[in-house]
Amino acid sequence: MSANAEVAAFLESVTPERRFREAAHLDRLFQETTGWQPQFWRGGMLGYGTYDYTYKSGRTGTWFATGFAPRKVKLSVYIMPGYADFGHILADLGKHKIGKSCLYINKLEDVDLDVLKRLIHAGLQDLATRWPVQPT
Repeated sequence: MSANAEVAAFLESVTPERRFREAAHLDRLFQETTGWQPQFWRGGMLGYGTYDYTYKSGRTGTWFATGFAPRKVKLSVYIMPGYADFGHILADLGKHKIGKSCLYINKLEDVDLDVLKRLIHAGLQDLATRWPVQPT
């Protein structure tokens, strides 16, 4: 299965219907914001861009630069490596919760999508100061 077909099949499998519509909307938003195509990642995540990392421990890998997962309970939006420096943007976002590198949104209508775009850009700029980001 091609990468595009894999992404399309994943998006079509998202339920319930409201979450499917939100996932399709987020996919368009991420593509417009980044200019990159999505890739399907294990765990039901769509990623845009990639970066290769090496931790101080010597562990290396490749991961997506930004993306999202349309979970049944909440939407998970990933900004790598984290949200520590984005409080000024998050204050304007709307209803959300945060984890280390994850933003949790109950429903897409709870947030300002223009602010989400700003957050995606800021996250990518921050990530690029740590590791080179490659387009997908």
